[in-house]
Amino acid sequence: WESFFGRASNRLEGRCKTFTGERNLHSTGENNMPKKIITVDDASTMRKMISFTLREAGHEVIEAPDGLEALAMLRSQTVDMVITDINMPNMDGITLTRRLRSLPNYQKTPIILLTTESDPAKKAEGRAAGATGWIVKPFNQEQLVSVVAKVLQSN
Repeated sequence: WESFFGRASNRLEGRCKTFTGERNLHSTGENNMPKKIITVDDASTMRKMISFTLREAGHEVIEAPDGLEALAMLRSQTVDMVITDINMPNMDGITLTRRLRSLPNYQKTPIILLTTESDPAKKAEGRAAGATGWIVKPFNQEQLVSVVAKVLQSN
C-alpha cells in the first residue's frame, strides 16, 4: 500500500498511510457489514481479481471498464468505495475522481487510485482531485483486503 505521502519505508506490513495519517491495518472495527464497492479498470483481469478478492471478503462488487462507464453507473446508484485505475481510455481515474467529488453523494466516499506509476506529480494530481489514497500495482490480495477494510472503517 502506498499513499500520496510516499512509499512506507521497507514497506511495513500491516501499515498504511492516507491523508489522515498512518493507521494499523490489522485492527478490526465494530462495523464489519459488507460494503458495496466499484472497481474501475480497463484490464478485465485486474477487475476480476479485485472483484473476486473483495467478494470473498464479503463485499458486493460492481465493475466498470473505464471512468466514463463508472460515472454513468454511479449517477444512478451509490457505493461505499471506489477503486479505480488511473490510466484508462475514455476517462482516466483522476478525471473520474474529480467528477465524483463534484456529486453530492460522493464528496466523502473513499476513492483509491490503482497504478503502476509512482510519479510524485501524478500523486499530487490525484490528491488534488480528491483521492483518498494510492495502491501501487502489483499488490497481493491480502494487502487489498486490509486496505479496503481499514479505509472503510475510518470513513
